[in-house]
Amino acid sequence: MKDQIRILIADDHPIFRHGLRQIIERDSRLVVIAEADDGEAALQQIETLQPQIALLDMDMPELDGFAVARQVREAGWPVIIVFLTMHKDEMHFNEALDLGAKGYVVKDSAAADVVNCLKTVATGQNYISPSLSTLLLSRHNRASTLLRQPGLQDLTATERRVLGMLADYKTSKQIADELSISVRTVENHRAHICQKLDLRGSHALVKFAIQHKSELS
Repeated sequence: MKDQIRILIADDHPIFRHGLRQIIERDSRLVVIAEADDGEAALQQIETLQPQIALLDMDMPELDGFAVARQVREAGWPVIIVFLTMHKDEMHFNEALDLGAKGYVVKDSAAADVVNCLKTVATGQNYISPSLSTLLLSRHNRASTLLRQPGLQDLTATERRVLGMLADYKTSKQIADELSISVRTVENHRAHICQKLDLRGSHALVKFAIQHKSELS
């Protein structure tokens, strides 16, 4: 048998959680190693048990799914994040992907989608519920539009990272610390980005970064 895929389920509805576990464990490769009924418990179990995949409900007490994913990313834990949600709107979808989620499954199709999703993301690929294909297309279209803007395709990888951090409201000092470079180097990057994107002033740069945050992921 191939190596089993170790999974944590975090959802504050025990009946739904139990039913989901039964569906998942019908596949011999998938094993649920823990369950959590709130975000705080999920975070503790991720740190302690180190599952391969964390299946997170977006709306949970204590910490919501976004807060859990954000702390997982900040801690650098190598767990794959899959969001399980009732939200089908573009705002939640884009925020999930911006946080690095590999999977996005809507609850009303979870029974049909979840096993395929878990096996797909375990291979390093992304999985989005088919019913949300229009949201994925919209995200890709915006990314294509952004790439067509003058100068953006000329940004270096570091300049793109700086732009993404500006979208998270980080200061030049915070960016410098995170990238292990000097504040002066960050300021030089900001100046080069403004030049390439034909932006005037730091306010215009931050505004641009925030407006296009989802396309920079």
